[in-house]
Amino acid sequence: MTTMSSAGGTLAIRARVLTYHAHPLVEGAQGSHRYVEDGLVVVRDGVIEAVGEAVDLLADLDPAMPVADHRPHLLMSGFIDPHLHMPQSQVIGSFGTELMEWLSKYTFPEESRYGDPAVSDAAARFLMAELLRNGTTTAVAFCTSHPQSATSFFTEADRLGLRMVGGKVMMDRNAPDALLDTPERGYDESKDLIRRWHGNRRLSYAISPRFAPTSTEAQLEATQALAAEYPSLHIQTHLSENAQEIAFVAELFPWAEDYTAVYERYGLVRPKALFGHCIHLSERERGALADAQATAVFCPTSNLFLGSGLFDRDAALAAGLRTGIATDIGGGTSYSMLTTAAEGYKVLALRGQKLRGHAAFYMLTAGNADAIGFGDRIGQVAPGFEADFAILDTTATPAQRRRAERVETLEEELFVLMTTGDERNVAATYANGRRVHVRDVAGELPARLDQPAAAQGFAGGLQDGTAQER
Repeated sequence: MTTMSSAGGTLAIRARVLTYHAHPLVEGAQGSHRYVEDGLVVVRDGVIEAVGEAVDLLADLDPAMPVADHRPHLLMSGFIDPHLHMPQSQVIGSFGTELMEWLSKYTFPEESRYGDPAVSDAAARFLMAELLRNGTTTAVAFCTSHPQSATSFFTEADRLGLRMVGGKVMMDRNAPDALLDTPERGYDESKDLIRRWHGNRRLSYAISPRFAPTSTEAQLEATQALAAEYPSLHIQTHLSENAQEIAFVAELFPWAEDYTAVYERYGLVRPKALFGHCIHLSERERGALADAQATAVFCPTSNLFLGSGLFDRDAALAAGLRTGIATDIGGGTSYSMLTTAAEGYKVLALRGQKLRGHAAFYMLTAGNADAIGFGDRIGQVAPGFEADFAILDTTATPAQRRRAERVETLEEELFVLMTTGDERNVAATYANGRRVHVRDVAGELPARLDQPAAAQGFAGGLQDGTAQER
């Protein structure tokens, strides 16, 4: 297998450039973004050096620097997925029973296979390739309780030069024996993985108690100790996904005022703590999460598929609660963040709330970067940010081309892309300044590119963006 260099790529990319620096619902659509109709992004060693009008930047560009011309496509920050499960790629679409039954019937048996390195390695390769095919360059992932699953996840992410966050699940009850650890093993195995992987180039570790029902109080105490030792690490878990789960938590933790109070007691509600779902929160819980600068992660395709409920974005905004949007593979049914946003629009519409185009693409990029605590390094196309990009063809299908004949504004173009888009709209994906996915002209979609052609000058050119003559 070819091993990619960890060094970032150096190149320039010409396209329509769109980036967000503020929430459109807070600052207004016009004050939230920068759009350059004929833009150039200059990347050096995997970091954005300059962004501006192509005609201005090309005049002073080093003649030796390769230029990838992706006009008329949109260049945005690579999408960010703050909640998914690496081992669930082969249970997507399993008949939609209620959450707890779905876990027992499909998910836990599948995850029991992941002590096998061959199984974990194959899953990691598939996941990274599928994310890149969908324009997603950063994800926060649950592995299984097997340390091998996390090792496979981080190994493949590092090989491709991706910024990824992941962690070994900690669970010591209410699951098959093959998946259970103990408070001591969960602590020791997590700590060993942190030492091996956290801060290794673009990799970050997330302390990962699956959710309160699968951890004893002894394990939550061990998790608390781990979190105290590593105060800057991410924490990922689940919170208030459905009514049966909430009732189960009340039985297991009768002393707790509510579900969130369980995590509060054990010091797990803090900045960079990511709580998946958060559908049925009380006003007190939203306030507690907001005060602690934690994050609620909206998972629309999963919530609809499992019939879990409708996320209340406006209540989260009113409470000042930081919010992300995610696929939740494999309760979620699509790897595409475009599809995820489209389903999010429908969930919010059922709540009497709306999601416009600019607000959606803010959430998929800068908003999700902020939600996971990485808003200072990814999520924007601006100097000093890491060079992760999605190149989006907004008219990739015949239906989209016909619809485009009536599109008059950028907002409308984005809304159509959100509501009708999927992986077919991703013309190319760049990570760390290197092209790691390209959509084939014949419709065949290669899993990954082991040779980073973008950084080497596009000797063969692209089907929709060739090396530019200057």
